[in-house]
Amino acid sequence: MNLKGSHTYKAPVDAVLAMLRDPDTTVAKYESLNHHDVKILECKESRGVLRIRSSRVVDVDLPGFAKRVLKPTNTMLQTDEWRMRADGSWEGTFDVAVQGAPIHIFGTMTLKPEGGKTTHDVAVSVNVKVPIIGGRIADWAGKNDVRRSLDGEFAFNARWLARHQTRAATG
Repeated sequence: MNLKGSHTYKAPVDAVLAMLRDPDTTVAKYESLNHHDVKILECKESRGVLRIRSSRVVDVDLPGFAKRVLKPTNTMLQTDEWRMRADGSWEGTFDVAVQGAPIHIFGTMTLKPEGGKTTHDVAVSVNVKVPIIGGRIADWAGKNDVRRSLDGEFAFNARWLARHQTRAATG
């Protein structure tokens, strides 16, 4: 299952990167999605690569056909890596391992500066390694929880940037 999302923030790319570099903001973002036990395992920038590793527990309301092979509560280990391009945009990858489950979520992301705004594009792939119903579970996850999480992250980021842009302008 593959899906894409895009959002344009009313903030320059430097502000978006400042948000991404802040571990407390990453925790708040996941908590806003009702994830819990959020931990930042790594958040550092070295040699032009921004790397963020996190762990969180996610509760999912599984459809009946998936309950035989999946648990409704899972620990997700996520690694995001961002790199600056020569044109001032940023590109990245993310990888989400669901502990103890045959699910793998991964994809690519870009941040493109556009005249004081930033467009954030994300492409997500969901693989479920379960015979017969794996594709059906991946399709369900992509259209439901993965889509909700992606849209929720875009919304959180936009709110956070709007609040912090306002503070910077008035402070």
